[in-house]
Formats: sequence, C-alpha cells, structure tokens
Amino acid sequence: MTRYEQLADDIEAAVRRGVFGPGERILSVRRASQQHGVSIKTVLRAYAVLESRSVIESRPQSGYFVRARLGAPQGRDLAGAPGAPGSQGKESVSQGKPRRAGAPRQPMPANVDVSRLVLSTLRSIGAQDAVPLGSPYPDPALFPWRRINQYANAIARRHTGWNLIDDLPPGNPELIRQIARRYAENGVSVDPEEIVITVGATEAINLSLQAVARPGDTVAVESPTYYAMLHAIERLGMRAIEVSTHADTGIDLDALERVLAHQKVAACMVMPNFQNPLGFRMPDANKARLVALAEAHDLPVIENDVYQELYFGQTRPSTLKQFDTRALVLHCASFSKSLSASYRIGWALPGRYRAQVEKLKFLNTLTTPSVPQVALADYLRHDGYDRHLRRVRRFYRQQARLMRAMVERFFPAGTRTSEPQGGYVLWVELPPRVDSMRLYQAALAQGITIGPGYMFSMRNEYHHYIRLNYSYPWNAQTEAALKTLGEMAAKMA
Repeated sequence: MTRYEQLADDIEAAVRRGVFGPGERILSVRRASQQHGVSIKTVLRAYAVLESRSVIESRPQSGYFVRARLGAPQGRDLAGAPGAPGSQGKESVSQGKPRRAGAPRQPMPANVDVSRLVLSTLRSIGAQDAVPLGSPYPDPALFPWRRINQYANAIARRHTGWNLIDDLPPGNPELIRQIARRYAENGVSVDPEEIVITVGATEAINLSLQAVARPGDTVAVESPTYYAMLHAIERLGMRAIEVSTHADTGIDLDALERVLAHQKVAACMVMPNFQNPLGFRMPDANKARLVALAEAHDLPVIENDVYQELYFGQTRPSTLKQFDTRALVLHCASFSKSLSASYRIGWALPGRYRAQVEKLKFLNTLTTPSVPQVALADYLRHDGYDRHLRRVRRFYRQQARLMRAMVERFFPAGTRTSEPQGGYVLWVELPPRVDSMRLYQAALAQGITIGPGYMFSMRNEYHHYIRLNYSYPWNAQTEAALKTLGEMAAKMA
C-alpha cells in the first residue's frame, strides 16, 4: 500500500468511527502534510482518493469537508487479562546530559512512602504570597477559563437537572469524539470506543494500574519519576522498582531489560514526552524499542502523556500508543496542563484493558461531572484551541530559556540543569553538599517554594536536586527569589 493510500484509509476510518462528523472540516492540506510527515502531493492524492470514495468533498476557498457518514462505528472487544514483568539504576544531570554514577547494579523493589512529604510541600505552595517555584501546576492565568466558564454557565442554565445515566462511563459522547478528533488531527488513529473519561490524569493512572496489577506486585518506574506515579503504587499497596533514566532519551532500556530478565514485574509506568521532572522527549526509536520489549514480555505499559500538547518543537511528539500492536499500552492524558486545571478532566486509552478500566471507573467514582465535560467539548468544537496552545508553547519555550540562564547566573559553581523539550518544569542538580530539604525549609521561611528532589524517588539519591516551575510570568519578585535561592545554595555548598 502506498503512503497516500494508507493516509486515505486512516482518515476514512476516523470518519467511520465518528471522529469527523458530516459537514465538518478536516485538516487543511498544508497542516495534514505537517502532522502526518508527508509531502503536500501525498496529501492531495489521499484527498483525491477520499473524494472518489465520496468520503469528503472540496469546497472552493474553504477546504475539505466530510461528505457523509459511512455507517455506524464498529465496536471492538478490548477486554483482556493483565500481563506481568519491571526495572532500575541511576544517573545525574550534567549540563542536561546525565552521567552514570557507577557500574550498573541490580535494583530491588521497595515499598513506597512519599505522600506525606509531597502533601506538606503542596500545602506550603499554597501559602499566601509564596513564590510558586515549587508548584506542580501551570499558571492558571494562561488558561481561557473565562470562556470555558461561560460555556459551563450556559449549560447549567439550559439544564435544570441531569440524568445520571448520561454521566456513566465511558463519559460524554461529544467530548470523547472531540478527543478522538484531536488525536486524528495530529496524525494518531484512535478509536473513540476505547476512550474512558476520568477525573484528571491522576484517576486515569490509578485506574490503569489497578487494572493490570495487584497489591504486593512490583511496578517499574523511571528514576527520577513524577511523584503521582509513586502515589498510585503506594495507594494500591504495591512495590516500585526504579530504573535509571537519561535526561535526554528517557528510561534506560538496557537496565529495564536486565530487570525483566531477573524479576517479575506487573507493569511499567513512564512519561515518554516531557517527563516531570526531567523534561525530555524520548526518541521515536526508543519508544518503539520500549513497546517491543513490553510485547516480548507481555508487560502492560502505563503511559502518562499529560504534557503531550506542550511541546517546543514544530510538531506534536509521537506516543507509545502509536507503536503498540498488541494493545498493551494504557495511554493516560488530560486537559489539566493545557486548558483547565480546575475542571480536572482526563481520559484513558487502555487498550486490551478497556473493559476493566471502565468497570473500575464505575466502582471507584461512578461518574465524571457532566458540566465540565460538556463545557470542554463546546470549547474544543467552537474556539481556537490551537491558537491558545501556540501562545502557551511560545511562552513556555521562552520561560525555559530564561529560567536556565538565571540559574546559571545566580546559583553556585557546579550547578547543572536539564534541557526541557516541553512542559514547564526544570530539574536542577546542585553541588553534592547542598541538601534540598534544608534548602526547601530555608527558602520557605523567605516565602519561596521549590520541589525538593526527595519527592521524585523512594531513595535519597536526589538529595541535592530540586525542581523549579517556570510557567509563571517573569517579574522582579521571581528574579529576587532565584537570586536568594542561589545565595542559600552557595552557603550550603
């Protein structure tokens, strides 16, 4: 099959599934060329094929539109049984490039207890007038929350009451369609029937983990890793095994392979795109190898992709889901980092575990609130989500450069930083004598918050690391706070 025939088939499949409805405009030729990584000539030939099949029609000066629905989407049985196998090592950041901290050693599973530290840290971030360098959340001022609230208020006025049946999993049909359409517009083929709406990505991650592992099981995670991953493992009474993670390329696949050869691991949890706290974008070759490794061991992989829209490059990064041929990847995402943190709307694409995740969603929280779902669906359908995202990406890219420059200027010699490829957090390695908890406490006394490295691992390997948030506008208060942090770190060093 030629490339243009494959593209035509993918778009037709999206129309059949209801991702693109009758009369709706599909991607322009130029954007389709960019998103699918093909030439404009290839797109034009694909669209010509679709026109010949009466799938789309060309409207002069307007573009291409879906001509007619080709029949109801065909459902698929995505249920399956949980799999098995897991991973670890350690590296530190050297000007964005980790260096190995010694010969590889076989990692061991460990019980998890980081929630108290994280909770106390998050509470301090909410302190009045504190500089939120330690916040895990983006600046809400960047979100179109007024517009989304207008939709929500209009919905509330139109409906005096909700039918509970409409709220049941998998979620609001129009929001599901808009999410599937969003993937399709970015060159990712997604079956809307696989999507389960959740209360943020956190619930999606918890439900996914619960679907593939049991209390006492071992789960492989990156090191350092986002603490929400550790929370999920801790809450479900499981054990974590940490796998060394490179600041440019992601989880060490050789180390993971060694773990899988010697230990029984129930699942692997990773953030391949703009990982929190390192900010890397895993190369496509590594993503493909990770999925192949998982398939060889029948290992479920939970992919946390909450930062998928916050890339600094020209095109949206690929996902593990795109390399998955056996439905082993449970893809989790949300709008909390890109559109509205307060509404907490996320989703899961759980592959073969879809039936379990939907059932667990019903048993755990029954429903996801309807008004936020419908409001976000209305925004995605009518407003300029891409325009909003371009503005946010441009801002974050500038902020990342500025934050790195200021850390280099104000912090002591020997300080190194990551090189984020997306997202809004910076990972900072301080001189070894600087303890991040002491720095955190000293900074808090000055009204400054940071994310101490202890939160991102079960061990003390990141005692001299901190995470900084650069999503908030740069001002004199922020610059003064960074200068104060640098002076404190210099004294400790």
